[in-house]
Amino acid sequence: MEPNKEADEIRFLSLAQVCEMTSLSRTQINNYRNDGRFPKAVPLGMKRLAFVKSEVLDWMRQRVADRIGK
Repeated sequence: MEPNKEADEIRFLSLAQVCEMTSLSRTQINNYRNDGRFPKAVPLGMKRLAFVKSEVLDWMRQRVADRIGK
């Protein structure tokens, strides 16, 4: 596995960073999460959660693949 790829797989992103990456609002991301259509968050503390960068990137790639496949 490439060193950079390995680092990305364990990199945590805040909800704000995920919003920036995906161009989605917090509300839309939370709606997708509630529907099971977005990667699960990782609890980091009582009031802190994060997302795994590689999972968010995979989700984004799948959106592009779905568009191309239609």
